[in-house]
Order: sequence, then structure tokens, then C-alpha cells
Amino acid sequence: MTLAIAIAGRPNVGKSTLFNRLVGKAMALVDDMPGVTRDWRIGEGSLFDLRFTVFDTAGLEDKRPKDSLAARTADRTRQALDKADIILMVIDGRAGVTPEDKSIAREVRKTGKPVLLLVNKCESTKLPPGFDEAAGLGFDDPIAISATHGEGLPDLYDALLAKLPEAVIDESKPITSESDGDDDEPKAMHIAIAGRPNAGKSTLVNALIGEDRMLTGPEPGLTRDAIPIAWEYRGKPVRLVDTAGMRRRARIEEKLEKMSVSETLRAIRLAHVVILVLDAEQPFDKQDYTIAQHVAEEGRALIVAVNKWDKVKDKKTTLRMIQAKVEASLAQVSGVPIITMSALNGEGLNSLMKAALQIYEVWNTRISTGRLNRWLEVMEANHPPPIVSGRRIKLRYMTQIKMRPPTFAMWVNKPVDLPESYTRFLTNGLRQAFKLDGVPIRWVLKKGSNPYEEKK
Repeated sequence: MTLAIAIAGRPNVGKSTLFNRLVGKAMALVDDMPGVTRDWRIGEGSLFDLRFTVFDTAGLEDKRPKDSLAARTADRTRQALDKADIILMVIDGRAGVTPEDKSIAREVRKTGKPVLLLVNKCESTKLPPGFDEAAGLGFDDPIAISATHGEGLPDLYDALLAKLPEAVIDESKPITSESDGDDDEPKAMHIAIAGRPNAGKSTLVNALIGEDRMLTGPEPGLTRDAIPIAWEYRGKPVRLVDTAGMRRRARIEEKLEKMSVSETLRAIRLAHVVILVLDAEQPFDKQDYTIAQHVAEEGRALIVAVNKWDKVKDKKTTLRMIQAKVEASLAQVSGVPIITMSALNGEGLNSLMKAALQIYEVWNTRISTGRLNRWLEVMEANHPPPIVSGRRIKLRYMTQIKMRPPTFAMWVNKPVDLPESYTRFLTNGLRQAFKLDGVPIRWVLKKGSNPYEEKK
């Protein structure tokens, strides 16, 4: 069994800063504005030789209407607290103990879990007034820390050791978590869910994993962090990442939204497959196109998921319109799968995941050099490159130099003069001959003859 630790407290006391400190990287968004964190997230943390799973949580505001955003956010926090062995309750030492701190203290006490009280923002040798006030919350002696500067961590370490359940005293590896992509199981397929605000991305994630994991609601822009989730689909390990909605750049003004967009772009860059979620009632506008273009430029495999399909009346006409727009806008990734679905009703999910698995395999395609050059000879014989300055451009040799996405090097006698239109012709031919629909294809043109001719 691995130790699980949840960080609790009111907004803006430094929970996400402490989370980032414990996991050793900036996984959670941090900003001075309160309420940045809404969904809980999980990472693999460590403190000296102690290894554990750590949960970053949102606030616990209990005196709000049941269906309000604050109440729904608090429900997500309670989910994380239920999974924890130990709770770290964080207060702001500079602000002192507030009525909200007292309310949260009552809430975490109800869990029956061991609680360590951390007084954050204690940077100087003179402790702030809030440190003495913290004793009134009724927990063990408070621990003074500075999450920003890493102060007080040895005291936290000692307190954690004293609270360890017997089941986790023996050393063990951390469980597979939703930590950032670099340490994930290499064989897992990484899927990022992207799209405009309120297109249904978080609802889709919940529908896929079969649980109410992500915060959803009518309010646009609920998701701020890129939240990774370890999942398994029919025996295949999958790393799902729910991302913040991306509006047009001209409309992005707040610092926090800019940070959220940066997180989304990073999630796309680290993904294998990106599912672009469209709202069927407002399908494929300019921002959808911009996101799709970015996915293609990053070399990721792309799927277009048309959500809220149950609300569309003229389905045939709408689908033809979306297909035409996708083909016209994304010629460089011709053949992108388009899946109609309803995340809310659970319709089309199997088709979506089937498409994801298929395009993932295409994205990983490796074609032998012999097959490529036999194909190239036929293409050149049937449709030779143009004559430039009285000399015909000759295609000497090609080979695949990379997968993910498929990337090909081709030796040409005059690569600079090879028209882009002819490269597109070869790209389309590759798609048809080797079933490479829906993924970016990249070329590296080199000058010269067959580089292996002299070695034969």
C-alpha cells in the first residue's frame, strides 16, 4: 500500500504551491487570484526518502446553494479527501485564522483521517500572528512552512512519519498516478481532449472513464488546469488529459486564462492523439480550425468529435457541412476521422475510442525502405517532377527516418526547386498507398543521389 496525502484548505493559502513543491515540478496552476484550483489533481510526491501519492484540492465552501459552482467544487474536494490516508490542512499565516478556516477544520475532522495543520507563508524567523492562532483549530501543534521557499519541510517530514499508517511504513513504489507525461508508462496512449469552452470536454472525460471525476456545468471555462487521468480501455493503458477551453487569442485578457491556454498547448504537445471536441450546434468555427491547425503543426494524430449530436435535427446536412469544412481546412492531414457523439448520453463513445486506437496505430506506422522506393519509382514514372531551367528534377531515393508522425527523407538532385504542389502530390500518394489518412506527414528533402549507392 502507498501513502496517500490530500492537501486541503480555503482558496489562496498556497495549496497548489505546496503540491508543486512535493511533486517536484509545476503541475498545478498557481496565481494570486483565489479559487484557481477547481478539480482535484494527483501526482507522485516525495519528501526526502518518503514517497507518496499527493492530491491537490479546491476549497471546501459548505454554505452555498447545492447546485452552485462552489458546492460542486467542494464535492470534488471531498472525493480526494476520501482517498487520502493523511490530510494536510493549510492556512495562511499572514492572514490568520478565518471563519472559513474554522469551517474547513470541522469538515476535515469529520473524515476521521489524521490531520497535520500547516501554517504557510512563514518565511521569516519571526512567525506571523496566524501561527499562534492556528492552535485554536484543535489539531496537533501547527507546523510553520513556506511552500514557495521550501522552508519547514523537515518538520513536515517528521510529522508525517509519526502519522504513517502501519500499512505504508514499508518502502514501496508509488502507485500509477495522473502525474505529468514524462514519467508515465511508455506503452500508454496519451490522449488530450481539446476544444472551445463549453464544448463538453470534461463531460466526455467523465463519460469515458465512467465516473463523475471532472467538474462540469453550464458555466464556460470551468476547467483551468490540464488534468491528467490514468485510465484503461479494453486492456490498453490510456492517459487522458482534460484541458481548458481555448477562446480566440484576441479575447484572452486575464493572466490566469493565458496560463490555462499555455497548459492546454503543452498537453497537446505531449499527446499522441488529440480529440478536438466540437459543439454540434456551433460546429467548426474559426477557433476550432486554429486548434486543429496547431495539433497538425505539433505532429499529433487528430480526431474530430462532434458532441451534442442528439440535439441536431438535420443530421445528414450538418455532417456533410462539417466534413466539407474539415477537408477544406485541414488538407495537410486529409482523412481526419469525424465521430458524432453525445457525451452526456454516452452515445458514440465506443466509436470514438475505436477511432483513437486506429489512428494511434497509423501515427506509429513504419514502412520499409524497399517498399517506399518501389512506390517512389512508380510515382515518378507516372507523374514525373517538372523541368526547371532546362533540367528535370530527379527523385533519387527515400526512406522513413521517424515515426510519430511518419517522417520521410528524400534525396533529390534539386530539392530547392521541387514545387510544394509536387510534395503534396507525393503526400497524397503516400496516404493512399500506405493507409496514412488522418495523421501529419513530414518531409526532409536532401540534395544528392542515393546515399547508399557507393556502399553497395
